[in-house]
Amino acid sequence: MKKVITYGTFDLFHEGHLNLLKQAKSLGDYLIVGITSDYFDKCRGKYNVHDSLMTRIHNVQKTGLADEIIIEEYLGQKIDDIKKYHVDIFTVGSDWIGYFDYLKDYCAVVYSERTKGISSTQIRNDSSLKLGIIGGEKIVSRFLSEAGFISGIIITGIYYADSFGSRTYSELYEYSSTQEVFSQTDAVYINVPLKHRYKYIKDALLSGKHVFTEFPFSNNYNNAKELIELANKYNLVLMEDLKTAYCPAFTKMISLVKSGIIGSILNIEARFTQILENDLFSEQLYISGGSVESLSPYPLLIIFKLLGWEYEDISFTSHDENGTDVFTKIDFRYSNAIASATVAIKAKSEGNLIIAGSKGYVYVPAPWWKTEFFEVCYEDINNNSKYFYKFDGEGLRYGLVEFIKTIQNDSLQNGFMNHQAMLFEAKVIDLFLANYNVQNF
Repeated sequence: MKKVITYGTFDLFHEGHLNLLKQAKSLGDYLIVGITSDYFDKCRGKYNVHDSLMTRIHNVQKTGLADEIIIEEYLGQKIDDIKKYHVDIFTVGSDWIGYFDYLKDYCAVVYSERTKGISSTQIRNDSSLKLGIIGGEKIVSRFLSEAGFISGIIITGIYYADSFGSRTYSELYEYSSTQEVFSQTDAVYINVPLKHRYKYIKDALLSGKHVFTEFPFSNNYNNAKELIELANKYNLVLMEDLKTAYCPAFTKMISLVKSGIIGSILNIEARFTQILENDLFSEQLYISGGSVESLSPYPLLIIFKLLGWEYEDISFTSHDENGTDVFTKIDFRYSNAIASATVAIKAKSEGNLIIAGSKGYVYVPAPWWKTEFFEVCYEDINNNSKYFYKFDGEGLRYGLVEFIKTIQNDSLQNGFMNHQAMLFEAKVIDLFLANYNVQNF
């Protein structure tokens, strides 16, 4: 029996995929098809695969051409698979000519003719999301850089929003008004200072535009609730770009902890502290305010993800300088657990994360909010496990991909950062600003 193997993402299954499988099948008696996992795709720079892994498997199965389907999960797996399944022929599209010649040491390599004029990337680009930028803060540079890694999105231009930020993005068309932005886009990315975000988010939603905004999207609970209700009313996506929520290591860690790997969660300690230079300090105050408004969404995310919103008590201990909280510790008490979030823009402590459970604990080293690594630890260190997941660039690309996917899937919110998380984040900030249960030192 002559065994043939081929690999692919098989996203948005099309005629080109079908032809590749037919050609592969014709080369032998038994066809093995390797389909890339979501995580491996991201490691390879494919950030906005549209279809889920199960959908992609089902689409290949429906062709009736694959005798066996396997999942490709890591670099170098092709050699392992060829050995494991005693493969005679490896085949892939002609656009890869020469790239897989190293496999000739293990089996024959055949580059099949690619179907011209069609690809998953082209399909995504043909239905590209037109996105305008409102606000010219420094983060726009990072946003543009990260967006360059993603197909299916067209940046139409920028509106500087009442001169917020400097006019330094000469490569972008400059809009003269928000009305012009809304007339030429499907969605907007909003990065104006926090005290102005409510206005621009509301205007965008009322104009029928999906919104991707810097965090926190609101520091007022009632305003936050109003914006979410507006998004739901008009069937629009309103998402916050809190990059940790979408990064691979964080999402895997949440799944593991929720599976009970460390038993019942008893305590969470999360810290995000900085010592900003005077110019950066002033910029931080201008954009988002003090430590709670600027940084608390990160630790609040992990606390609410694992312990939920039903806390019994909340208190704040804060250090104030000239009317600005520069160091704050937020303590939560739940019925069966406690948690603390420490944030600062003018103080420094170890920026790690510890999740204590009844069977063990999870340790994430600094900076935990953009981690590539975490460790699950037990009393017996021989049972400890380390987990590594790649974190690319600034992390903004992960949130942007989820924003596009949520729109494409006709969903109103994303599972990684849903409306409930956004709403309670705003509630905690609102409580602090209202001086609820705050002690100063």
